[in-house]
Amino acid sequence: MSATPETKNATLFEQLGGAGAVDAAVDIFYRKVLADYRINRFFDNVDMEKQAAKQKAFLTMAFGGPHNYTGEDMRKGHENLVKMGLDDSHFDAVMEHLGATLQELNVPQALIAQVAAIAESTRNDVLGR
Repeated sequence: MSATPETKNATLFEQLGGAGAVDAAVDIFYRKVLADYRINRFFDNVDMEKQAAKQKAFLTMAFGGPHNYTGEDMRKGHENLVKMGLDDSHFDAVMEHLGATLQELNVPQALIAQVAAIAESTRNDVLGR
């Protein structure tokens, strides 16, 4: 994918396809996560509609779109999960599902790499380190 004047300065959010693309990705992503025995227990008592809305707002902000995220910071938001045993293996499983979701949506590999780098940058905070 060569950078055209339109995509050269576009945010990652715009390059991914905007709100509709983020919404589709989050919906597919959580379907994968909830079907995964390695990590689905962390969502047992979670209102998934509310969780998906928070995730959509967070990713929109993280990818350079409109900033409507009002959730807690990563460390505070995952504190309880760390107490339940959340560790690198679980984070890796989430990363796996994120990549698979984006591939399923035919996102170009270069954009998947950018998304993965952003997600990876939250690892230490998510895991409380």
